[in-house]
Amino acid sequence: MKLNLAILLTLFRIAAIPAVVICFYSPLPNARPIAAVLFGIAAVTDFIDGWVARRFGQTSRFGEFLDPVADKLMVAIVLVMLVQAQSHWFEDIIAMIIIGREITISALREWMATIGERANVQVSFSGKVKTTLQMFGIAFMVYQNDLFGIPIYTVGFVLLVAAAIMTIWSMIFYLKAAWPFIMADQNDDSQG
Repeated sequence: MKLNLAILLTLFRIAAIPAVVICFYSPLPNARPIAAVLFGIAAVTDFIDGWVARRFGQTSRFGEFLDPVADKLMVAIVLVMLVQAQSHWFEDIIAMIIIGREITISALREWMATIGERANVQVSFSGKVKTTLQMFGIAFMVYQNDLFGIPIYTVGFVLLVAAAIMTIWSMIFYLKAAWPFIMADQNDDSQG
């Protein structure tokens, strides 16, 4: 494995997860805002590493594998922390939708790759919008404190609800693209 800037940015995102967790649970003053800033910096690397990889010819199979793993780990772990800290049913539902979608689409992409059709479930624009809303929403919810009179947690929650809606929308998009292959597989089984 050859380390390059794109992979280092992705590895930073993974390394930031324990730091976010430690800050989130720390009793120190401003621990949650510090955790939110760390999460935000890590989230920005998600947008930068892909651009760096394409711009400077640093794409690799390892990077293509590691990037979505880093994203999903970061989002799932921090969503679980928020659910644990806020114990309201609506946060639970949003977390279930987002984490459930990530598992479903990861499995779908893996299956599509085994039949040589992975290109049919590549990241779409709606997936990128979902990720952006999700990252801002989670960061604001982690921050928690009002800022200049703005209820940051509430703003984050609204963004996360929008992300959950986009999560469902993008999942439908991916399933629709994969549906002919799923049904072809079903038809092959019934004919065999």
